[in-house]
Amino acid sequence: MSLYRKDAIMEIRDLNNEQVAEIEGKLEGYDSGFLPKPIGGGIQIGAFDNGQLIGGVDACMTSFRILYVSTVYVDESYRRKGVGRLLMEEAERRAKVLGVDMIRLDTFDWQGRDFYEAIGFTCVGHYQAEDFAEYFFLKRI
Repeated sequence: MSLYRKDAIMEIRDLNNEQVAEIEGKLEGYDSGFLPKPIGGGIQIGAFDNGQLIGGVDACMTSFRILYVSTVYVDESYRRKGVGRLLMEEAERRAKVLGVDMIRLDTFDWQGRDFYEAIGFTCVGHYQAEDFAEYFFLKRI
């Protein structure tokens, strides 16, 4: 696709990995004038039964003292037995130690919407697509 200007022709085309890194770096540079320095670290914890991994949480720190939880998973045979609650309680405990003020996460309608509400998260938004819905949650700690 080409965009025409008086003095040049601009094109829209695919980026390679180096170019993606370049634009991401430029955005980070721009954002740095507005965002507080992020706290380093993250939380990666697992639940084990007889040495077998049965669930886990993966989360990373972002700006504004927010922990973003990207993954929460518990094997089906262990669901509704308190494993997810224990993992999230431990993640929250560790988040407090890191200096987190808020935890955020998102989930699809077939995943953990009711679970997150039951453990104190507030749904702050959602959207409905043709085949699914996605929900966005926050918890201030």
